[in-house]
Amino acid sequence: MTGTPAARSVTVRVPAKVNVQLAVGPARPDGFHDLANVFLAVGLHDEVTVTEADALTVTCSGPGSDQVPLDRTNLAARAALALAERHGLPEPTVRLHIAKDIPVAGGMAGGSADAAAALVACDALWGTGASRAELLDICAELGSDVPFSLVGGAALGTGRGERLEPLAVGGDFWWVFAVADGGLSTPAVYREFDRLSPDAPAPAASPALLDALRTGDVAALAASVTNDLQPAALSLFPALKATLDAGTAAGALAALVSGSGPTTAFLVADEAAARAVTSALVASGTCRAARVACSPAEGAVLISG
Repeated sequence: MTGTPAARSVTVRVPAKVNVQLAVGPARPDGFHDLANVFLAVGLHDEVTVTEADALTVTCSGPGSDQVPLDRTNLAARAALALAERHGLPEPTVRLHIAKDIPVAGGMAGGSADAAAALVACDALWGTGASRAELLDICAELGSDVPFSLVGGAALGTGRGERLEPLAVGGDFWWVFAVADGGLSTPAVYREFDRLSPDAPAPAASPALLDALRTGDVAALAASVTNDLQPAALSLFPALKATLDAGTAAGALAALVSGSGPTTAFLVADEAAARAVTSALVASGTCRAARVACSPAEGAVLISG
């Protein structure tokens, strides 16, 4: 007798990001903001496994998984639906399992990463043969951070962040990420930015920061990192200042809110310094957890299937 064939599955690993520069312009008529967004992919990863199933379902495991929506609002599910629609396929019958390690709702593009991973996985599972340009186009429709999650490395994002220009990186940069005990809504942070900065200038990338990335100069990068959303995030979540202060006191070269927060990011000199800052942050009691990661990291990549 022959058994039922095992369901086929594909797994894709995808990185988190940190914004080493996030310059934000005034609100546009469509509600978005023009950005000069310098993305750097870091070595904290989610894995998305797509398996043939009887219906479209989403499951999730790992830290913060109880906060991840398991319905069609999940960006990974929306990615699967978008790819199927593009190629005239029936509604997908797959199970999307997200193994979380990127902080949830932490300003590190975890949801966007899962969408990019789901696109790559579904493309491989279904044999749709989508080009990189097509995948990037779908990514841009799904969200401003999704295209970078696909490509990884380092890039300057303009428009609302979806138009990417790859950037050269001349070395490794070590980071510590402090996970806050609580969350922040990205739309709420942008509304607070609009309140605090009604006359924001047009955004532009910092030449000094781009040069620091290109040369791998950690001290120069530390002197150049900026996040225009940080005052808004601190206004809504004042406790983050204590975390930033604790990391700085422990020897971090630079401290900033990651994206819209509430995760905070600390650039350090090397791996040993990262371990020391991590220990100090945990001991300070100002965060729920602290994680070490190196950058740059590659984008969404097929690891099985």
